[in-house]
Amino acid sequence: MNNAVTETGPVNHPVVPPEQWVAERRALLAREKELMRLHDQLARERRALPWERVGKRYAFDTPQGSRTLDELFGGHRQLVVQHFMFGPGWGQGCPSCSYMADHVDGMTVHLADRGIGFVAVSRAPLPELLRFRERMGWKFDWVSSHGSDFNHDFGVSFTPQEVASGAVDYNYGKRPFPSEEAPGVSVFFRSDTGEVFHTYSTYGRGVEVMMGAYQLMDLAPEGRSERDVPHKMEWVRHHDRYEPAPAPVSASAAPSSSACCGGAHR
Repeated sequence: MNNAVTETGPVNHPVVPPEQWVAERRALLAREKELMRLHDQLARERRALPWERVGKRYAFDTPQGSRTLDELFGGHRQLVVQHFMFGPGWGQGCPSCSYMADHVDGMTVHLADRGIGFVAVSRAPLPELLRFRERMGWKFDWVSSHGSDFNHDFGVSFTPQEVASGAVDYNYGKRPFPSEEAPGVSVFFRSDTGEVFHTYSTYGRGVEVMMGAYQLMDLAPEGRSERDVPHKMEWVRHHDRYEPAPAPVSASAAPSSSACCGGAHR
């Protein structure tokens, strides 16, 4: 078969002979390796960032009672904190933060082996967090910063006045934000003497570091299938709120393309 011949496959996508497919895949692999090397370089630069000492003594409500930040490390020298959007009186956590949290329980044992603890922190009172955690079936540690400055100091909670002003301090800049709560991930280090240092925080799309499902979606032909709207994660539901997947149908029974919704999300 002539390598220059290109067929048209489903959804009008090019279909080429094997030799041409391998050649184009090798070209993409070279680009992927460039990205991997850049990722490794950025990781080194991230670890080289200077630290800031955490001088304030924060208190958190936990199932074991009140605990300070250094007591959340659980015997580890490093701690990853998910700033989980769950304000007082909300009744349930943010769906996107819940999507992030769905990835956690399988990772904690591997993080612990590398000396890294994990905890989610939210402003809602502890009983509200624990009820929602039970509903979701999660096991990771989740504590309440209710009554503490922790969320505000680390740029993920804002006063009503700040939101109303149209310019909150989020993701290292002033910007409008529609809520008093925002997502983020922060990292801390504890010295042998018990001093705690803030080493890194990421916000906005940076929190995709916790969304492993996105990485697999990015491999699939239709990608993330998100609509071109400001809030791309509008499709995300709590994992117990998705509609059941439709039963498979045979090719002869499948509706025509004109009868389909085109994969549009609710």
